[in-house]
Amino acid sequence: MAESGTLPTGFGELEVLAVGTVLLVEALSGLGLNSLTILCFCKNPELRTPSHLLVLSLALSDSGISLNALIAATSSLLRVSHRRWPYGSEGCQAHGFQGFATALASICSSAAIAWGRYHHYCTRSRLDWNTAVSLVFFVWLSSAFWAALPLLGWGHYDYEPLGTCCTLDYSRGDRNFTSFLFTMAFFNFLLPLFITVISYRLMEQKLGKTGRPPVNTVLPARTLLLGWGPYALLYLYAAVADVTSISPKLQMVPALIAKAVPTVNAINYALGSEMVHRGIWQCLSPQKRERDREQ
Repeated sequence: MAESGTLPTGFGELEVLAVGTVLLVEALSGLGLNSLTILCFCKNPELRTPSHLLVLSLALSDSGISLNALIAATSSLLRVSHRRWPYGSEGCQAHGFQGFATALASICSSAAIAWGRYHHYCTRSRLDWNTAVSLVFFVWLSSAFWAALPLLGWGHYDYEPLGTCCTLDYSRGDRNFTSFLFTMAFFNFLLPLFITVISYRLMEQKLGKTGRPPVNTVLPARTLLLGWGPYALLYLYAAVADVTSISPKLQMVPALIAKAVPTVNAINYALGSEMVHRGIWQCLSPQKRERDREQ
């Protein structure tokens, strides 16, 4: 992190403002769309199903990512005038934990949705409440567990190059970071990505014979790979080489890409679902809500 009273190395005021503005747009769009999705789940009884519970879990985790981005955007805009991270070292640790936990929950929730959709469309039995609730609990407990480990000494949270948000510290590249990175990445990125790809591939093979699959079988895996892949590549490079050889500006690119994932997920899983889309319309339409109450 840059010293108090100075801008971070490699960034000018205009660039700090630009990053803050991008983060602000991503945060507001992600919060808006996912909050609307959550509201509709709470108000529309048709959406209270086991499979939609998994989508609700994704919306909650993505809202957390967007909230994390909002804090980063605020600190970016404040940094131009205050020249420092405004929340202190403890605030950095809390920000890193919250962002890491919700990011892992988002990735694993996407994999849970993929498995749930395969189970729903390709087997004779429907997803039941016990299985859905167990999946959601496992996703969040697992995410909190892995996000807490850097607070306990395996891994470490620190400022990203711009000094306006905190994440897993990849600048050290020591054995502690490397061992945590590879273990965490296997269980929280590679395995969920594998589950997502295989689930949708099996759906395509089974349902493609009778017609078009009822859900998008391509975008979820691409979102995981393109949204979180740049972070994975940056961390991998830091584990095997000197990450300081990458410019600070380029190191910020994965964070900006990842903060756009909540918006993409909301468009795909909420607006892309006919039932959820109808539920959102009912929430936004006073006349429709009035007719439903009369009935």
